[in-house]
Amino acid sequence: MSTIKNKTTITAEPGTQELFITREFDAPRALVFKAHTDPDLYAQWLGPRGYEMALETFEPVSGGRYRYTHKDNAGNEYGFHGVFHEMSEDLMIQTFEFEGLPERGHVVLDTMRLEELPGNRTRVTIQSIYQSVADRDGMIQAGMEHGVNEGYERLDEILAKM
Repeated sequence: MSTIKNKTTITAEPGTQELFITREFDAPRALVFKAHTDPDLYAQWLGPRGYEMALETFEPVSGGRYRYTHKDNAGNEYGFHGVFHEMSEDLMIQTFEFEGLPERGHVVLDTMRLEELPGNRTRVTIQSIYQSVADRDGMIQAGMEHGVNEGYERLDEILAKM
């Protein structure tokens, strides 16, 4: 495991339906974009360590769909799906839905901006808008921060090898 050089910041103001995730990477924007759109790379870094990822559907183009599962060491599976609304090297807009909730309709709208920084670096800024404050707070309480942090650490490791 690598030393954490770049810190992930998650900002969730009380009483709002949104949160922001900000993270810098020591890689050019084209590589960070590729890691989000190449199925082989994507499956290697998304989510927490120790989980096995299976991509069932992955069409990272405007209008495309995705569905994947994460399986933990105990064999529990967690499904996620959504639609890609805009996919370009500087802007990605998609929906995100966790299938493990008892009722449907907890759709999140994610807008990710990839900003080129000096020194072949990239800043990723994600705005996630939830259907309700309760949905947003529930996602945070379910450990979303852990998965985001470990996923981005894994992405750092992959980008360092590219």
